[in-house]
Amino acid sequence: MRLSLRLLANPTAVGSTQGLKPAPLALLPPIPLYRRLFRSHRNFLPKEMRVLGDQYIKSEFRSHREVENPMHIIGFLTEWQMYAQKIEGDAWKGEKLDKGKIDKMSDQQLGQLYELMQAIQETSREEGGEDS
Repeated sequence: MRLSLRLLANPTAVGSTQGLKPAPLALLPPIPLYRRLFRSHRNFLPKEMRVLGDQYIKSEFRSHREVENPMHIIGFLTEWQMYAQKIEGDAWKGEKLDKGKIDKMSDQQLGQLYELMQAIQETSREEGGEDS
């Protein structure tokens, strides 16, 4: 039996310069990414977390609708795409925030993060109260 080179070759990322490291995944356009996020929430999150997450997605995408800086757009889409991948793979459970990302956050972003933390804690308290 003769094996062809095609069958023995390892897949590499198109456009990668090193051949060993895969190139980053192509960014999804905003609307397909938006839909993917909601689909991920619907399929992988409990109802309480889904409601909170859906509201957050809507508000973030609305607030970034008028952004024209390409670097901000790419960063925004990249982070949301990584979030979707984590949700779909259950990699988010118990994960801590990267200190480097926290250091780069503006005061407004830190305020939003704090509000999100409070909403999650409040939801946890309400669920704990119902079980008693």
